[in-house]
Amino acid sequence: MIEETTTIREGLLKRVHIDQHRIRANLTNGTDLPVVTVQARGGPYKGHEVTIDGPSQVIYRGEDPLSCGARVWIETKAPVTIQVHEREERSAPEVAA
Repeated sequence: MIEETTTIREGLLKRVHIDQHRIRANLTNGTDLPVVTVQARGGPYKGHEVTIDGPSQVIYRGEDPLSCGARVWIETKAPVTIQVHEREERSAPEVAA
C-alpha cells in the first residue's frame, strides 16, 4: 500500500540510482527501507518505486562515480514520481551458526 507520493517537476535534472547499503540493511535487519534514490534539487528523495514520465538515459561511469558512490544511474529532466510504501514489520532472517 502506498504511504506517500512525491512528484518532481519537469526541467530539473534528476539522477536515479539504487542504494546498495539499504538493500543489505533490509536483508540483514528484516526491514523494508526505500532503496531507490532520486537526486535532485531539494533532495535526495528515497522511495520503493520511481516512475519516469518521459525520456531518460542510463549512464555508467565506473571511473567517475557520483558523490554518493553510484557508478550506474538514470538521468532525466522528465517528471519523476516517487512512491514510498507503508512499512511492513518483518522478522530478521535467521542466521546459520
